Amino acid sequence: MSSIIEIKNLTYQYTNEDRDLAIKEITKEIKVGEFVAIIGHNGSGKSTLAKLLNALLMPTTGDITVDGLNTKDEDSIWEVRQTAGMVFQNPDNQIVATIVEEDVAFGPENLGLEPKIIVERVNEALQIVDMDHHRHRAPHLLSGGQKQRIAIAGVIAMKPKCIIFDEPTAMLDPSGRREVLKTIKKLNREENMTIIHITHFMEEAVDADRIIVMEEGKIILEGTPREVFSEVSKLKELGLDVPQVTELAHELIKEGVNIPKDILTVDEMVMHLCQLK
Repeated sequence: MSSIIEIKNLTYQYTNEDRDLAIKEITKEIKVGEFVAIIGHNGSGKSTLAKLLNALLMPTTGDITVDGLNTKDEDSIWEVRQTAGMVFQNPDNQIVATIVEEDVAFGPENLGLEPKIIVERVNEALQIVDMDHHRHRAPHLLSGGQKQRIAIAGVIAMKPKCIIFDEPTAMLDPSGRREVLKTIKKLNREENMTIIHITHFMEEAVDADRIIVMEEGKIILEGTPREVFSEVSKLKELGLDVPQVTELAHELIKEGVNIPKDILTVDEMVMHLCQLK
């Protein structure tokens, strides 16, 4: 499987006066069609990394290439942002129009596309996020989850190969979070879109192909969700939580219950407990 993003010896320093680097010597690849979750507490560098991947920030040293384009190349920045779209925490910061379909059309219009193609892209994007029936509504009348899905549709209409989600559910209620997570999974599984999902909700990382754990600008742990979340003690030392059912398994094991330490879902927990003699 080929790589869509390659990070080589990346460092980033916000100002020359800062002694500490926000990103410290990261080298990593993201494969085409992969679903990668990045977790870490506030200040760990995960949002800074997201902005570097989308060329909102430039590396201090090292390089990032997105589908073969170096983010340092000023002539390629627009193409980089088309290839790797970005969805932020607050959907209100990405919604620019007073009608849903006009907002989704904003990006394609700025690409100078023909009206027929714009209409096709808007229709497709709204259908993918299950918001076609809201196309004529005003965005400010929608729920938080619906607004975020409209923001995602606006990115999809630009036809990116990858979408970077920077804590997209941080400002949403549980219902809105479920809506957005369903959309993210659909994009990855049905549209084969590469997903980079930065989150502080551990349950949101369970369905990823790979989890990257960041601390003080470095990658300190990486692996599948089962591999990463089985390191309960290490994650706790970093001030991070694990999925509730994984923590329950950890506590039961300490009490002598013979179950696997890498349980991730309630159904798995029930199955293993029912198998106990």
